[in-house]
Amino acid sequence: MRKKPDSLKPGTELDGYRLEKLLGGGGFSAVYLARQIEDDRRVVIKEYIPSKLATRDRDGQVRARNEATETRFSRGRKLFFQEASTLATLKHPNIVNVFNFFQANGTVYMVMEYQEGENLQHYLQNRRGGLSETFLRTVFPRLLDGLELIHARDLLHLDIKPGNIHIRRGGQPLLLDFGAVHGFPQSRQEQPGQVISPGFSPIEQYDSKGYVGPWTDLYAIGATMRACIEGRAPDNARKRHDRDATRPAQFAFRKRYSDNLLRAIDWAMEVDPLLRPQNVAQFRAALTADTVPEPEQPRSAFERLACTLLGKGQL
Repeated sequence: MRKKPDSLKPGTELDGYRLEKLLGGGGFSAVYLARQIEDDRRVVIKEYIPSKLATRDRDGQVRARNEATETRFSRGRKLFFQEASTLATLKHPNIVNVFNFFQANGTVYMVMEYQEGENLQHYLQNRRGGLSETFLRTVFPRLLDGLELIHARDLLHLDIKPGNIHIRRGGQPLLLDFGAVHGFPQSRQEQPGQVISPGFSPIEQYDSKGYVGPWTDLYAIGATMRACIEGRAPDNARKRHDRDATRPAQFAFRKRYSDNLLRAIDWAMEVDPLLRPQNVAQFRAALTADTVPEPEQPRSAFERLACTLLGKGQL
């Protein structure tokens, strides 16, 4: 079980915001639901607090655990601030809106817009996979549009997975959690640590010297699409690299989904980075390479909501 982050207490005030509760977090951050004190606007705030490098004092200050981690913590904090400032310039309907960032308590905070909706991971756990092709073709092309903008700014997300995709009312997907965002082609030696999501992170992310690029995010997109079909995370990339027992989607699910959709997923999930699509445009073209069959009837209210607006041209 993932350890809970060393979080601030509800009611804590930071730079004009009041924290309401902890929403979650991981090895690098704590995420809070908060309100802007001036106008009571609801927001989400992410705090940089890498558990292996830093700890929180009784006075709320975040400090390096020891002298050995001081340099890496300081470097990571600087990168988090720089990347928050970059993300604040990324305005796209399918990317979470970062509208403020600030320094306090010895660390950095990122303020994001709060939007109603449902997390894709939660939905998959309830449905156990089997999401319709119409749903996949509604959600993922829009995520690709947002991802293409990220890549155009020479950034990588590096942690795409169902848990980092939010489905809003109206069926619009939103790409979340840029805690692992990284510029390319910079060296990842500058990163304070590796973010690995088993089943969704490709083999190059397991190596601090791995050559990451747009193809890295596309592997995660393909793995997320497969999880939507299969209802579970794919085998982790290291296991697949040693002995790949994953049956190609083109054969495993061919009676339920169109061939070009399944072939595109398999291409994105190639273990060798050189064999994958190298950019979003290539993957998008593969998804639409053949004639798409008539959309099937969605099987749930959640899917109907997305597909109804797709048919009306509102997505």
